[in-house]
Amino acid sequence: MEPKLQLHGFNNLTKSLSFNIYDICYAQTNEQREAYIDYIDEMYNAERLTQILSDVVKIIGANILNIARQDYEPHGASVTMLIAEHDVEDCEENYDESPGPLPDTIVAHLDKSHVTVHTYPESHPHDGVSTFRADIDVSTCGLISPLKVLNYLIHSFDSDVVTVDYRVRGFTRDIDGTKHYIDHDINSIQNYLTEDTQNAYQMIDVNVYQENLFHTKMMLKEFNLDNYVFGTNAEELDPAEAKSIEDRLRREMLEIFYSRNVE
Repeated sequence: MEPKLQLHGFNNLTKSLSFNIYDICYAQTNEQREAYIDYIDEMYNAERLTQILSDVVKIIGANILNIARQDYEPHGASVTMLIAEHDVEDCEENYDESPGPLPDTIVAHLDKSHVTVHTYPESHPHDGVSTFRADIDVSTCGLISPLKVLNYLIHSFDSDVVTVDYRVRGFTRDIDGTKHYIDHDINSIQNYLTEDTQNAYQMIDVNVYQENLFHTKMMLKEFNLDNYVFGTNAEELDPAEAKSIEDRLRREMLEIFYSRNVE
């Protein structure tokens, strides 16, 4: 492992992790669609999201300064936390390009700034497809990147499609005055995911290394229709209808994954 940078003053690099998590569902009737939205609003209300972000703050070793949260009408919720730097005696482990903890093993450290989450449940009345999107941002200033929270957040939501962006902005100076635009090695966001997560998702990278920009798209490989129909069981469906629903759901996932409509 390379030695730590000897910095002149505070580490002024800002490391931002932003990602969108999509849960996709088929709800055939108006009643089922309304029930799905109600379920999402209850499952991911502001109180639950606050707990998820509080766990994120534990993972990054920061202190919560302020919490703003809101449940919206008719649906959706937002939580924003301002967090303060927490002194870390030894941060070497966070420089490793390796996965962070899962929800049942909350350990590790990071520095500071803010974490936010916003939710967007929606449905379309014509084809029965409903989606739930959670936008999450974790921004830190200081020595460490926020990539160690990836596994926890992906496992905290029903994640069918995930898009992840990581960017290091600004620069910091070493004791000789030389500017550094990144303070850790990174080849791919995928290297911060556990092996089971990597095996569960189809993934594509779009990285611009010279600009310290990293982007990864993820789509769940396994498709079990029972996990996607809301208010009924797949075995109760006519085989032709089940095939039609599966095609619509797979198309929805592909369009989100590739960010374009599929003809």
